[in-house]
Amino acid sequence: MNEGGAGAGASELRLRVVSALVLATVVLGATLLGGWPFRLLWTAVAGVVAYEWLAIVSRKNAAAGGIGVGLAGLVLALLPLSDVALAGVAALAGLVGALAMPRTTNQRGLEACGVAYALCFALVTPALRDTPGIGLALIIWTFAVVWLTDIAAYFTGRALGGPKLLPRISPKKTWSGALGGAAAGTLCGTAVWAWFFPQLPAGLGPVLALSLAASAASQAGDLFESSIKRRFGTKDSSHLIPGHGGFLDRLDGYWAVLVFAGLLLYLARLGS
Repeated sequence: MNEGGAGAGASELRLRVVSALVLATVVLGATLLGGWPFRLLWTAVAGVVAYEWLAIVSRKNAAAGGIGVGLAGLVLALLPLSDVALAGVAALAGLVGALAMPRTTNQRGLEACGVAYALCFALVTPALRDTPGIGLALIIWTFAVVWLTDIAAYFTGRALGGPKLLPRISPKKTWSGALGGAAAGTLCGTAVWAWFFPQLPAGLGPVLALSLAASAASQAGDLFESSIKRRFGTKDSSHLIPGHGGFLDRLDGYWAVLVFAGLLLYLARLGS
């Protein structure tokens, strides 16, 4: 029985790795292209995330809601509006929706929180990618922080174990995993920024601080999505990604970093 369990675990890990590599290839390819290929990819992601959220919290209107969010992302992109302003509004609305979610019991309210959550993917990500001079670096930085935080937290937690982080929300997460993830995400995010811009005028200090904050946000986003699934008695948001569950499961941490980066981008634009 133990050998079978070990084999099943190894098989599951291989499936997760293959799925992650395929998704990373698609996302990085669209990131390098930028423009409409990148925007369309993330608009489609927003629609899928909305579909999964609605399937969890209301178990109806999921398909229509997902299509509606995708179309809304496209329409807003075509309007003569500032991408940065849209990103700031979307990030703020997503944050407000996430904060309101634990106290919301009305079905329409839960659905509205999900729509605000999902639109961040359609509106914030393209705005970051299109930021003059630093757009590509900014997106790669967000990927690096989130991916390394997630990977290091998983392996550090498994290797070291120890006290649980928030057992009522996510029983498997440990403090050792959280700290290992934060360290890896911070260092990798800083390394990416230093690679793109070797001559940082303000030094690496601000980049370290922002990378650490983004890593912490990523882990908070993961815990937030775990709390939603626990509240509604769901293990995975869907089974669309082999070995990983759904897009909501994989992008919960990235969503939080998008909110963080989108608000910073908007505030920076206001201050310029």
